Amino acid sequence: MTITSATIKLFLPKGDAKSLRTAEISNWSGKAVAAPRTEFEELVAREELEKSGVYVLTGVSPDTGRSRAYIGEAEIIRDRLKHHKTKDFWVSAIVFVSKDENLTKAHIRYLEGRLIEEAQGVGRYELENSQSSGSRLPESDREDMNVFLYRIKQLLPVCAATSGTVVIDPAPLVCRIKGARALGRPTPDGFVVFKDSTAVLHERPATPKRQPYVVALRKRLVDEGILVEQDGYLQFLHDAEFSSPSAAASVIHGGGANGLTEWRTELVSDNGANG
Repeated sequence: MTITSATIKLFLPKGDAKSLRTAEISNWSGKAVAAPRTEFEELVAREELEKSGVYVLTGVSPDTGRSRAYIGEAEIIRDRLKHHKTKDFWVSAIVFVSKDENLTKAHIRYLEGRLIEEAQGVGRYELENSQSSGSRLPESDREDMNVFLYRIKQLLPVCAATSGTVVIDPAPLVCRIKGARALGRPTPDGFVVFKDSTAVLHERPATPKRQPYVVALRKRLVDEGILVEQDGYLQFLHDAEFSSPSAAASVIHGGGANGLTEWRTELVSDNGANG
């Protein structure tokens, strides 16, 4: 397809390009809505997410440290995204819908399939869903969707902005294991563990084989002087940002851990923490 110029209208509801944002292109029926995971509730409350469309979730694999993405489609985007709250890896969501509500199930399945093909060709991301049902379309519809896809690709770099700024939250979360205690909170890019938190001194025996990424990450933090041995634990001398809550919890635990369940409020953790 011939490259064409585009006038992009970017709207920042909070006045921050790294917060929730919408993007449109002049004379195009589509619209993009993007937000960091920390603004999930505000994202799913948008009326655009009542429509059908495609979406991209991006983050970092807690197992390999590589960029990971999930590309999907849904007739009601809001409902589908709520199901993805259990996926720990993603830190940013970008949704594409049609303003004139002309995207059918066949259209969005076609777009999903093409986006997965494009992502596989680039090879930048590990794809959590590398298989797509796709869809066969009449020639005229296919050409329309190819134009729609082209516009999506123009908007993706604009919508992919993220921020390392910590979201202000008066209630940090706590992770405990075998006497180690760490405090932290989600950020638009993943999860931050606060200075003076502690992690177990030694990895679990099976960690080098099962989660070598955890061993490498802990070693890097030690080499950088962020983690130091202190009183039988590893202590954080500085705040440290991780790609996901699970990556942070795995460093604390010395092995694989589910960050969605291991990071808890202080009250819950005190009543039912790991010993």
